[in-house]
Amino acid sequence: MADEVLFDVNERVATITLNRPDKLNAIDAALGSQLIESLVEVRNNDDIRAAVITGAGRAFCAGADLTQGDGPAASAGPAGHFETSQRIRFDEFDAKKPLIAAINGHALGGGFEIALICDLRIGADNARARLGLPEITLGFFPLAGGPMRLPRAIPQAYANEMLFLGRRLDMQTALQWGLISRLVPPDELLPTAQEMAAQIAGYAPIAVRALKELTYAQTDMTLDQANRFGASLRWIVGQTADSKEGPRAFAEGRQPEFKGE
Repeated sequence: MADEVLFDVNERVATITLNRPDKLNAIDAALGSQLIESLVEVRNNDDIRAAVITGAGRAFCAGADLTQGDGPAASAGPAGHFETSQRIRFDEFDAKKPLIAAINGHALGGGFEIALICDLRIGADNARARLGLPEITLGFFPLAGGPMRLPRAIPQAYANEMLFLGRRLDMQTALQWGLISRLVPPDELLPTAQEMAAQIAGYAPIAVRALKELTYAQTDMTLDQANRFGASLRWIVGQTADSKEGPRAFAEGRQPEFKGE
């Protein structure tokens, strides 16, 4: 069986490519499993400091492969809501390191939810590409993070249009609404995302991971709590060798060599 997710590492940056181009990279069991394996490798491998997720062909990911069944997976009764297995879902997984979505084409349903787990999202200037959560039009609603993450990413009014109307956005609207931070020509998309990831990978990795933790944790805190938590993380980072290397390199007029220590 061909790899449904391609995984490559270069200069501390992993590139994860969803690889079912003939199916618009729709998510089947194999792709979902291999995506999780890739994300686990990003988290566990200290030689990887950032990752890019993109799609092969003309789509990022068209969502769940509905030809594999009659609809969204059932929970197998009440027990399904309290699983004891070690199965990991991508929407529940914390890679601990920055993820960048390079959205090259359609990102719909579960595919859009994959983009939402990423810390940064950029898009190809592709007039045909659409982003959205169309599940409500099919008789159910998204449950791989969309209804929870989307209102935290953009204003509630915009999120509700996507959730309740199943509205699909073109790339220009996605940029205006703040779902992506920049649009680039299609042939520059992956190099741009990899350049962004390489820039992050060049920074002190402990400081980057602490910043990611603070950025997400503070959304459920008061401002005072967030300030105190941020001060605690900043103190921890200040005990690392990298926090001494940065100012030293600046004073000596050279590039710092951050080792994650």
